[in-house]
Amino acid sequence: MTSLSRRGFLAATSTAVAAVALPSTAIAAKPKRAQLGIQLYSLRGYKVDEALRHAKDLGFDQVEFYSGMLSTDASPEEIAKMKATVAELGLSISAHGVNRFGGNEAANRKIFEFAKSLGIPTITADPGPESFDNLDDLVKEFDIRIAIHNHGPGHRYNKVVDVLNAIEGRDERIGACADLGHYIRSGENATDVIRSLKGRLYGIHLKDFAEMKQKTEGVILGKGHLDVEGVFFALDAVGFPTDGAVSLEYEENPSDPLAEIRECVVVARAAMAKVAG
Repeated sequence: MTSLSRRGFLAATSTAVAAVALPSTAIAAKPKRAQLGIQLYSLRGYKVDEALRHAKDLGFDQVEFYSGMLSTDASPEEIAKMKATVAELGLSISAHGVNRFGGNEAANRKIFEFAKSLGIPTITADPGPESFDNLDDLVKEFDIRIAIHNHGPGHRYNKVVDVLNAIEGRDERIGACADLGHYIRSGENATDVIRSLKGRLYGIHLKDFAEMKQKTEGVILGKGHLDVEGVFFALDAVGFPTDGAVSLEYEENPSDPLAEIRECVVVARAAMAKVAG
């Protein structure tokens, strides 16, 4: 082989390798920050297929399911069909919840097996104190995270300290899904909550309320006590995982919430852009 033909052969080979390698690299690339999703409870007034289409049209990247739209008792065929429907819309599934865990180890395992089949990294949860030893074992076995969801005044996870006390000494995959609206109802500052949960925060329910008290009205993001830009800057500062679930949850006007949700998306996207910029 002449020197010229060798050079030509090597150049052609390098080009071919690059052509093969580049798509693979592009496919493997992960987002630098978590994506914006919706807790599908926000769209509970619709059937699941319609709710998913609305989620796509509203500009979300991900969906967090709840049992009203995808039961943990779903068959493998039902799970596969739902995953295909979500993928066809260009969406992904971030989490599922809120799921209760107790002292029944078989029931706890069943939820983890469901989560594994669904392909999600996080289960949003309301675990009873009797469940934690079992959950320690299950998060290690399945490598799926538990994110404890607070539910405001009167709930066992009311203040952020309640969650911190619950996860102390537990496997690092047992952490929190901070419902920022309920923390507002509990009289806590959302950005302080995020910083307090650094390293154990795996989910966010992005929600705003008009007043910092138990009985109050849900509002468009930023029109109540939620500092939306502050929230996304805080998430960035604590290293919120790129596969964490940032789920908008708007509970008002369940029969026709689309216009309000769209307003929330605009506010959230603007805040995300500021952090990224």
